[in-house]
This record gives sequence, structure tokens and C-alpha cells, in this order.
Amino acid sequence: MHTTLKPGIRGRMEITVQARDTAIAYGSGLVEVFATPAMIALMENTAHTSLSSFLSQEQLTVGTEVNIKHIKATGLGKKVWAESELLETDGKRLVFRVEAFDEDGKIGFGNHTRYIVDREKFMAALG
Repeated sequence: MHTTLKPGIRGRMEITVQARDTAIAYGSGLVEVFATPAMIALMENTAHTSLSSFLSQEQLTVGTEVNIKHIKATGLGKKVWAESELLETDGKRLVFRVEAFDEDGKIGFGNHTRYIVDREKFMAALG
């Protein structure tokens, strides 16, 4: 089916932490540090965009599972980046290793699962 989707596909995405990325803005904490939900979103975005050149226009991937540890706080103005690597494919199921870093080192890591879906069928099923 997806003969070009093989383990080893990598992605990388970088941002600079802004007020909108903080725990206060997300409602997940009371300090101005890079929020765990923001880190997870960056990881997911990195994984799904790494596949964009491998899927047809009718296809997209949807995230279904995250198993992430956020191990270090990052302040405003710091550069943060996520890296992903496709570890496993099983039909439409895709498993990624994801990691996040700031200028001082690793800040998070874990696994993320996505599924390949047909865009129109997926949206039609929402009712």
C-alpha cells in the first residue's frame, strides 16, 4: 500500500518559545515556561509533516496516541525543536520516536502513534 513509507523517515521542526506556548497560556500550569501540551503539539506536528511528501493529496495522518515525558523546563525566548523518526509501519498504523530539545539539551521524549486516513471519508464520518 504505502511502499515508500518505511522506518527511518525523519522530521525536524523548530520554534522560539513565545507567551502563547507557555503553561499559563495553555492553562496547564502557573508559570511562563514551555507548556507540556505545546511540546507534544510540536512533536506531533513534526511527525505528521515528515510524511507529507509520501502521502497522496487525499490522505493525511491523525494522531491517536502519545506516550511522552517532559523532563526539563524551557523559558521564554529559547529555541526549541522536535525530531521524529518513523520506527514502525503496520498497514495504516505508524509509530514514531519523538524527542524535543532546547538550547541546553533534551527536554522531552517518547513515542507517538498516527494512522493514515482518507481525508474525505474521515471528515464525512464526523457527521
